[in-house]
Amino acid sequence: MAMDPETSPDRPARYTARPLLLPDEEAGDGAANADAAPPSAAGGADAVTDDTDEVTGEVDAAFAFETNAAKADEPAPAEIEGDLDVTLLGPDDFEPEELKDVLRTMLTSRRLDEKMLTLLKQGKGFFHIGSSGHEATQVALGREFEGGRDWFCFYYRDLGTALAVGVTPAEVLRAHFGKPSDPFGGGRQMPEHFGHRDLNIMSTSSSVGAQYLPAVGFGLGVQREDADEQEGGAGRAVYTSGGEGSTSQGAFHEALNWAAREALPVVFHIQDNKYAISVPVAEQTAGGSIWPLFEGYTGMKRARYDGTDFFQSASVARATLEHVRAGRGPVALHADVVRLLPHSSSDDHRKYREEDSISADAARDPIPAFVARLVEAGIVTDDEVEAMREEIRVEIDRIAREVAAEPDPDPATATDHVYFEGEDTREYETDGEAGDLVVMVDAINHALDEEMDRDERVLVYGEDVGGGKGGVFTATRGLTAKHGRDRCFNAPLAEHSIIGSAVGLACAGYMPVVEIQFADYIWPGMQPLRNQVASMRYRSNGDWACPMVIRVPAGGYIHGGLCHSQNVEALFGHFPGLQVVMPSNAADAKGLLKSAIRGEDPVLFLEHKALYRQGPARSPEPHADYLVPLGKARVAREGTDLTIVTWGAIVYKALAAAKALGKEGVSVEVIDVRSFLPFDSETVLASARKTGRVLVAYEDHEFMGFGAEIAAQISDAAFGSLDAPVKRVAGAFSSIPYADALEKAVLPQDEDVLEAAREVLAF
Repeated sequence: MAMDPETSPDRPARYTARPLLLPDEEAGDGAANADAAPPSAAGGADAVTDDTDEVTGEVDAAFAFETNAAKADEPAPAEIEGDLDVTLLGPDDFEPEELKDVLRTMLTSRRLDEKMLTLLKQGKGFFHIGSSGHEATQVALGREFEGGRDWFCFYYRDLGTALAVGVTPAEVLRAHFGKPSDPFGGGRQMPEHFGHRDLNIMSTSSSVGAQYLPAVGFGLGVQREDADEQEGGAGRAVYTSGGEGSTSQGAFHEALNWAAREALPVVFHIQDNKYAISVPVAEQTAGGSIWPLFEGYTGMKRARYDGTDFFQSASVARATLEHVRAGRGPVALHADVVRLLPHSSSDDHRKYREEDSISADAARDPIPAFVARLVEAGIVTDDEVEAMREEIRVEIDRIAREVAAEPDPDPATATDHVYFEGEDTREYETDGEAGDLVVMVDAINHALDEEMDRDERVLVYGEDVGGGKGGVFTATRGLTAKHGRDRCFNAPLAEHSIIGSAVGLACAGYMPVVEIQFADYIWPGMQPLRNQVASMRYRSNGDWACPMVIRVPAGGYIHGGLCHSQNVEALFGHFPGLQVVMPSNAADAKGLLKSAIRGEDPVLFLEHKALYRQGPARSPEPHADYLVPLGKARVAREGTDLTIVTWGAIVYKALAAAKALGKEGVSVEVIDVRSFLPFDSETVLASARKTGRVLVAYEDHEFMGFGAEIAAQISDAAFGSLDAPVKRVAGAFSSIPYADALEKAVLPQDEDVLEAAREVLAF
């Protein structure tokens, strides 16, 4: 039975909660300030913190409420559940100043939510996503971690956690205003997308569930490095969090599986506020809760608790970190919390929630409950709490005023930090002793072996990569035996896991070289590739980088059918921040792979399967320090009458056409582009201007293939030098069939390239 707040032992005195802020009643589904001027043009710095009576009163009246214990009977764990060994803590288990600091952090988090929503109402800012209602579990858990030592993969509703591990209110407000001094991204990301290099907070992606698999990568790194510390119970830990909606993502379950399999020191903090924007948990999850599913991951401890109760949360947090720091494996936490604000400033939860539901959640506000416990314990008085609240309000107003006066980002910097911008001191294509003829797949194997010898940070993994098999094409054979299972190992059969975990390893300072077994199966990894790997440097304003190599066997001509024959360079050539290459011979394969491994940016390393053991693709093996630059094309054959621009397996069809035409007195130049991102326009354009006639030959679909970009660049920059239109010869707009006659019909053959070349010459 609910107890009256006047007599409840948990609430000895009535405590009136401060108001929560929401968008205007009339805001609708659009952004709360969609028509507002940008901060720099909306009244100046003084207006930013001048919370006028009209605006403040309007906001304060929106959702003011009193704690009402009669509405506090919403389902929540009455006691801590699960198999984690937890000792329940109370006020007597903390120093009074500790608890005052906790209260200050919780009030600061709440006031920042209020302040940023007020600023939005004034037209100062564009977006906000709040954490009100999550403060107790966030601060309780955050204070057990160490910013700058542990690793953090936040989600966008982790404001209290961020403050607890060292993020300052000024940094939060700089993100709100999109200032260049914003440590989360220098104005490149929306607010609440936390990231802090000094505190080891990895740059947060908007993609739901994107944080979980990088945490696995960080955990793999920590486990490698902290064995001695873990034996003493002082190992580092990895924190990752999300709402209950994110547990519907496959990446979440992939992360739990891998973390449990390897007993990784990862804490999964699920903050269950019952709504994924407007969708209730009953429509998200079987049984209406993720809690029972945690039990299925052998080796992972779990705990479910009332995340609005600081002392329950703190009890679980302390037990969790003791367990994880001792190297005893991961812990999954299910915190039952409330969302006291709409999903974001662009949302109005009254469109999908009843007032009784909103009021019931308000009754479980963690701040009044925590204050009541502190008052009961004699640690603070109501007057002291109000004084603290006022002090925080004044301080945040002052900070907001100062931050608003800071300059906005320089538009000239808008495209900075897409790629590494430091000096490249590597020496390329240096002379040295060459070895025997080697096929391409062996050259790749040797490059991996030599780079693993050179740098212990190089880790090789993927499906079937480790052990005796050495990959389905034997590119990694012998690496596990020589370098150990911790350097070359098998991943779960989950491409999202392979690439997502590599994000964490790369951010932790490793060089992961991962294999996707076939290009056709890379698609589950598209989310981390596009929204994590490629954008990491840019979105963090250059503070974080994600260098890795993703080896991907691609291409047809092997009778592989629909799912073993795809060409993917055009798709990935559209990802700023990613580098994409495809060697056509053994020497280039070895040199490009070594350059990719020694580089500062992520590289998609496409390997044409049909060339792995093809005789014409053999070459004398370069020495161990032979590097080929990314972004430099190779003149495979010089000529003066026609240029054929090509790559991959079509290089040899172009060379065959050039040889045939040479017998007729026609001089053909063949350019092997080798690299799509970066692309060597200079070499291609120089050849086009020299010959005046260009054929672009490639294996992928002609329609929207990468050859279309090359043709467009030539037509745009070398039109005056052309004696004929740029022509393309490429694959049909079709999937790749299995039967020999059908495959030949859709992929370019020698005679197709020769015929197209004749057409250009005849124009």
